[in-house]
Amino acid sequence: MKQLIQSFKTGETILEEVPAPQVARGQVLVRTTRSLVSLGTERMLVEFGKANLVQKARQQPDKVKQVLEKIKTEGLMPTLEAVFNKLAQPLPLGYCNVGKVIAVGEGVSEFKVGDRVASNGPHAEIVCVPQNLVAAIPANVSDDEAVFTVIGSIGLQGIRLCNPTLGETIVVTGLGLIGMITAELLLANGCRVIGIDLDAEKIALARKKGIIGINPAEGADVVKSVLDETQGRGADGVIITASAKTDEIISQAARMSRKRGRIILVGVIGLNISRAEFYEKELTFQVSCSYGPGRYDEEYEQRGVDYPLPFVRWTEKRNFEAILQAVSSRKLDVASLITERVPLDEYDRVYGSIGKSRAIASILVYSEDADPRHTVYVLPAISFAGKKGVWGIIGAGNFTKMTMLPALEKAKADIKYIASAGGITGTALAKKYKIALSTTDYQEILRDRETDGVMITTRHNTHAAMVLKALAAGKHVFVEKPLALNEDELDQVIDAYDGSVTLTVGFNRRFSPHVQKVKQLVGNTPMNVIATMNAGAIPSNVWVHDMKVGGGRIIGEACHFIDLITYLTGSKITAVCMNAMGIHPAENTDNASILLQYENGSTGVINYFSNGSKAYPKERIEVYSQDRTAVIDNYKQTTGYGFRGFSKLKTTLDKGHKAQFQALINSIRNGGAPLIPFDEIVNTTRASFAAVRSLQQSGWVRLDQVKVAAPVATEPAEALQ
Repeated sequence: MKQLIQSFKTGETILEEVPAPQVARGQVLVRTTRSLVSLGTERMLVEFGKANLVQKARQQPDKVKQVLEKIKTEGLMPTLEAVFNKLAQPLPLGYCNVGKVIAVGEGVSEFKVGDRVASNGPHAEIVCVPQNLVAAIPANVSDDEAVFTVIGSIGLQGIRLCNPTLGETIVVTGLGLIGMITAELLLANGCRVIGIDLDAEKIALARKKGIIGINPAEGADVVKSVLDETQGRGADGVIITASAKTDEIISQAARMSRKRGRIILVGVIGLNISRAEFYEKELTFQVSCSYGPGRYDEEYEQRGVDYPLPFVRWTEKRNFEAILQAVSSRKLDVASLITERVPLDEYDRVYGSIGKSRAIASILVYSEDADPRHTVYVLPAISFAGKKGVWGIIGAGNFTKMTMLPALEKAKADIKYIASAGGITGTALAKKYKIALSTTDYQEILRDRETDGVMITTRHNTHAAMVLKALAAGKHVFVEKPLALNEDELDQVIDAYDGSVTLTVGFNRRFSPHVQKVKQLVGNTPMNVIATMNAGAIPSNVWVHDMKVGGGRIIGEACHFIDLITYLTGSKITAVCMNAMGIHPAENTDNASILLQYENGSTGVINYFSNGSKAYPKERIEVYSQDRTAVIDNYKQTTGYGFRGFSKLKTTLDKGHKAQFQALINSIRNGGAPLIPFDEIVNTTRASFAAVRSLQQSGWVRLDQVKVAAPVATEPAEALQ
């Protein structure tokens, strides 16, 4: 199928051939008939993409600060690679979509095949959208009208925050598409509406709709004009739908408002606010968030957990429905806003001049012959016949892009497939790394007889299930940590693994030259190891903290360091004790100390902290054995104390990824022992479960006592990302 994407690196807009998405639980698959170009939002994206690096940096000073901090902790070259990888990532354009349902996922009862629906899907021939971002279209509303649903909801949410009452005077600053819809909805609400814009044509259209138009370009003093229109009282509310860098707009809004007036920001403007202007009138200022309540809430959007109507009357989905009802009842006239209808293949008629366009609404029109295939050939000339060690990759997220694929390229790996949920990222990576096929159906990889192994880098809650399917298909498996999120999943993997293929978990630290050197120096004698992780904070709403999806950072991330200490000691863990910061720490804590006991008498301590300074190195490993000490400082420097013939090893940052993947590729091509013994993988995984159980029980937990119950989990829409 075809989809419009934009390069942040060049600003170029491209109609790309990508695999069609697959419908998952809680989702709706739609064949698009119309999509609306949001000229304001998409103009900003295109202009940002076309800017040079210096201009991009000036537009995002907060990102520049993050880059400088990353340089301090990880070095210049890794940081530059990360920045350029980010800029090279294709961006799907569009968020106003209309089409017909062609499939529904498990758990979706509201929609059926053939229904006409509006959603926030992108400019693509086939889109897959969570059910809470889809609304049914009334029979008397055309596709051309329904395509305004989502963008109309942005304006509607601004109105809901303003809370206008019958007879109030509300100013709308900026009569672009959102502003025009906002003004017309306010009229339908019984308000007196004043619209401000620099475009004479938009002012003329507004006046036709009954809006009082003010054009500063014609010499009008907007503040005086509003005060004159309100007999000197000022506006009851101001809704700003403009896009500009100037602070003058917010200042004007304050000066034209009545005492205790409301100002709502829907657009993007400069926000250096004069305290005096707001203080004297006790003005209320609020920024509106997109379509309404539920936006950016993963529980609501991705998992379909609705907010109860008696407590949250207007969610984003219910705002969609309200816009459609307003169009259906002819309270909202969007047809008059349509400037042009353009076939998808002729998209450049819109995007080629988007920076200069004076259009209000441009609609892309789709044909009905979209290619529904889930797999597309990116490089069809590549042959894998007779090759040994051919791989398919499942997952196209940051780890795949920034770490795994560069390492595999250096290892000269033969990669036939890459699977991603949406198809865009996978296709872009396939082109960059000369991968033959991009797919949204990872089981296509498992069915392919030429593919010897799979690499799984999806979200944590999908790992065990995918490993089981790959083992059943007779494939070698590499899976990023963790292998499983609970004992039930681990038991299933143990039962399925018979040793006929290899199973490797991405415990890369043991392959670092610094760890290898320390292992060579200390051997397998009993030792004490202290591993300190200055892990950094991750916002609490990020999926890694969700025990059902990410497993928390102890199971999901600290397992790296359990494996590292196990490798250094050359022994098995017998018991674990974990203590965490706080009076009643949660099981998904990321400020904890873990104690490990080993069969050979060794001990390990893992200090996994998220509350440290970014200026301090991220990882430090200390090994004490037989009057000798080795210290690994962030995999850049290892210092030895008391070792004959060794004092220091210095390298660039090397966490072992390159060596790990080189060894993996060689192992499958040439044969040999597994990179990590399976019993060590199981021991490490059980130890991470024991750490969580120890926190729950406030004491030591022996590994033979571990049992972490399986939470109810689903495979989310973005599982392959």
